[in-house]
Formats: sequence, C-alpha cells, structure tokens
Amino acid sequence: MQQSSKSVCEQPVFTQLFETHAEAVRNLIYYKCGDKDQAEDVMQEAFIKLWDNCKKVIFEKAKGFLCTVANNLFLNQVAKQKVRLEYSKIPRSNKNIESPDFVMEEKEFMNKLQTAIAELPEGQREVFLLNRIDKKTYNEIAEMLGISVKAVEKRMHNALKQLRKLVKNI
Repeated sequence: MQQSSKSVCEQPVFTQLFETHAEAVRNLIYYKCGDKDQAEDVMQEAFIKLWDNCKKVIFEKAKGFLCTVANNLFLNQVAKQKVRLEYSKIPRSNKNIESPDFVMEEKEFMNKLQTAIAELPEGQREVFLLNRIDKKTYNEIAEMLGISVKAVEKRMHNALKQLRKLVKNI
C-alpha cells in the first residue's frame, strides 16, 4: 500500500478529515455514553489531538487515530467519574467551618456554663444533670434520690432559674 502525499498538517486536508470523520467519531462516543454534548466535546478534543500530532499521523491512518483517541478520552472521563463517585462515598469529618472568634467565644461560654452548673446547690445540680445529661425523667430521678416528683420539679425549677440569671450575665 502506497502512502499518500497528503499531510494532515495542511489546513485543507485537516478540514477534509474533519468533514469526513467528525460525525462518525461523534456517533461512536454517543453510542457509548448516550450524551450528545459529551460526545461532541470528546470528538472535538480528538480532532485537537490530531492537530497537535499532525506530523506523526499518516493521512490514511487518521480515522483510526481519531477513533482511538476519542475512545481513550471517553474512557478517561469514565475513570474520573468513578474516582469522583468513590470519593463522594467516603464519609468526611465535620470540619469546623466557624470563625476562630466564634470557636473561642463558644469555649468561653461552655467554661462559664460549667462553672455556673458547678455553683448550683448539690440537690439542684444533681437533678439538673440527671435530667439534662443522663436524660432521666422526673419519676426516675425521684426514685433514684428517694424524694417526691414535686421535689424534683422544684429543684429543677430553681436550677434553671439560677442558670438563666448566670447565663444572661455571660
């Protein structure tokens, strides 16, 4: 088989290749992916690669080059999508997106709140922590402490009242 004297680097020859093979290359990729826009993009990228490598590509082998390049470009896109999909499945730690000032103020508030809770009288502190931290009901707290439910309610009321005063000042 004799090689043609046509050079892919010549503008009219390249234009002829584009007009002849663009639709076939686009359809090849469209049949693989089902997305016309993606197929069009891959086809155009394949022709860009042909232009970039025009000195290396023989005119008779241009269609094979285009199909191979287009197929490889498509497979690379699929591989990237798989990587993105796998990466999106990895649970990410909740990174702190608050400003440093907010974080500092929150720490200060938590320290003052803990101090305020520590300053509560023992009975109120005990009832408050059992209810709010351990999620115990008033009935359960009354049983545990050997007091009436009314006494638990009174201690909780007083604890909350005192904490509101202290928290307002913070």
